[in-house]
Amino acid sequence: MALDELTGRRVVSGACPHDCPDACSMLVTVEAGRVVGVRGDPAHPFTRGSLCAKVNDYEARVYHPDRVLQPMRRAGAKGEGRFVPISWAEAIDEICGRFRSVTAEFGSEAVLPYSYAGNMALLNGIPAGDAFMHRLGASILERTVCGSCQSSALVATVGPAFIDPESIVHSRYILIWGANVLSSNQHLWPFIREARRRGAKVVVIDAYRTRTAAQADWFIPIRPGTDGALALGLIHVLVAEGLVDKDYVEEHTTGFDELAQRAAAFPPERVAELTGVPADDIGILAREFATIQPSVIRTGIAPERHAQGGQAYRAIFSLPALVGSWRHVGGGVQQMPVWGFPIRWDVLTRPEWIRPGTRVINMMQLGRALTGGLALDPPVKALFVYNANPAVAAPEQGLVTEGLARADLFTVVHDLFVTDTARYADILLPATTTVEHFDLTWSYGHLYLNVNLPAIAPRGEAVSNTELFRRLAAGMGFTDEWFGLSDEQMAEAALDWSSPAAAGLSLDRLKENGWARLAFPAPDVWAPHADGAFPTPSGKVEFVSSLLAGGAGPLVLPLFREGAPAEDVAAPVDPVPDFAEPAPAGYELTMISPKAHAFLNSTYANQTRQRRIEGPQPVFMHPADAAPRGIADGQRVRVFNDLGRFDGIADLTRDVVAGAVVCPHGRWSDNGAATINATVSAELTDLGKGPRLSDVRVDVEPADSSGPVRRAR
Repeated sequence: MALDELTGRRVVSGACPHDCPDACSMLVTVEAGRVVGVRGDPAHPFTRGSLCAKVNDYEARVYHPDRVLQPMRRAGAKGEGRFVPISWAEAIDEICGRFRSVTAEFGSEAVLPYSYAGNMALLNGIPAGDAFMHRLGASILERTVCGSCQSSALVATVGPAFIDPESIVHSRYILIWGANVLSSNQHLWPFIREARRRGAKVVVIDAYRTRTAAQADWFIPIRPGTDGALALGLIHVLVAEGLVDKDYVEEHTTGFDELAQRAAAFPPERVAELTGVPADDIGILAREFATIQPSVIRTGIAPERHAQGGQAYRAIFSLPALVGSWRHVGGGVQQMPVWGFPIRWDVLTRPEWIRPGTRVINMMQLGRALTGGLALDPPVKALFVYNANPAVAAPEQGLVTEGLARADLFTVVHDLFVTDTARYADILLPATTTVEHFDLTWSYGHLYLNVNLPAIAPRGEAVSNTELFRRLAAGMGFTDEWFGLSDEQMAEAALDWSSPAAAGLSLDRLKENGWARLAFPAPDVWAPHADGAFPTPSGKVEFVSSLLAGGAGPLVLPLFREGAPAEDVAAPVDPVPDFAEPAPAGYELTMISPKAHAFLNSTYANQTRQRRIEGPQPVFMHPADAAPRGIADGQRVRVFNDLGRFDGIADLTRDVVAGAVVCPHGRWSDNGAATINATVSAELTDLGKGPRLSDVRVDVEPADSSGPVRRAR
């Protein structure tokens, strides 16, 4: 904390808590007890003084006129969003009383927590309520909406391996696969830009020309869901043309012969038919990736959001080992360096309190869980939501809202605003913003630990997640020591300060400096896997996965299956299942729903400036798909399938591959209207039980006959 003696303003170290790899270090300026501005910390080596369009007016979020500032009880029908104020004592008594009555009648598993990444900080983040819920005996929420599929593939192939993102300045060939870095990881871009200044080539693979693709040296458009075929096609070229680093493969990998045999069925000509990427381009990409070293792949989440997402990433993660990229500083895969943080998740979540046999419910299937589709016994009778807005963010939106509207479902929501989910709450509780509580932030995009000091007192009667669960524990009569710890005591317990990664770190140092780099070697010299040692069971890169061999059958080896007889793609290693599902009759377009530039999932979608940046819901289409449907540029259209429908504004562009519809997600409902997830199924991926958010077959039609109403962005 610093004090400007001339102005009387205080500057407090803070940290952005959102679901973003950048995990920015913020400086919060306070005058007369009020936050008057936020900015990125210019001394932080990754934040470098800037914040994104989502957060750079965070004070507007703190003082938004619609903030929930006191506990409230529902006063109207569920979904109306009408509430009356109550005291905290009344709220805690009612919640704990209902938990007790539900448990007495149905068992504690009838209580379901629901949380995700509305806050990603260490204490108030995703698992903030896990210890309480495990102690209660509630059902376990399986959180797989983002990264679970990709991470499962990573661990099955190279283990929890990572490189320092800052080392990317030393890369000479940067392949960005399914990521819009400029919108969802903008603080990595200066390192990419510096690498390019030093001579690097930047290549982007995506289904549409994103902001990042527009800045690339080479943009390779691909049909959604065919990334696995392209990766296998690249492997085919590497093997066929002798571009494999034989020494590295022989010493540091397992299963090469089987992988080569599998890839033999994916020559560039066949892959071109599957992916839409010209055969010549496939050859050029493979040769450049192999021969221009160091080469690195920055993976995004787009390829994982398909039925075969895990296997697509198994093939993608095999590529750097085949060409020896891991040997070099700046080579390999830049996925999630979260693996390097010395966090004691077991201390935060208390898995030892989980009762044997407690059921697990996947968060993507909330609608089914609430409406009987999962045939749960006991049924879910109480729902506790924090750090999440499932009425917008969960698939099968129609089922989710139907379930939330159940008269016999007791729902508690802890949030800053009356979100689409909060409109269904029986009890609505006020949450703090990040400037109103203490926390530490880790990152899945860099190797710095940030402290978040409270800059102002909580507004109104708002409380943090940690304080909320302390109050609930007291209300339930839980006397465990954990529930009596302060936030700083929790932080001390939740980090392994004896880990080599934490050498020289302390909570006092963090509070004094605002942030600290983990104790890894400097990015200019550090290639973590140059010696070929990987954190897998074999200690090597596993093209044939030993982790998957126990029960995944054919998934031990990367594969891709699309509309061809099994014998066309099968190697003798194993049978090949048919993951491809025939498109429902009449639904010829594949909808993908990437992150919006100014929203963070559904966060900020209720704020004026961010809404102005984003405009109305766009439906980006190729003109070749719009013409036969009678759709004009700027016209209001309806996107639909058998699950549901939503409206948007057509934006006709050749930046989208033909056959795809691009609809950025995150917008809240407008007077009860459906949003994107009304059309998304809750079926799960091949690995990691992730969602198929970009594996959605739809059609599009004019919503009315009035013609263009206004242009999208």
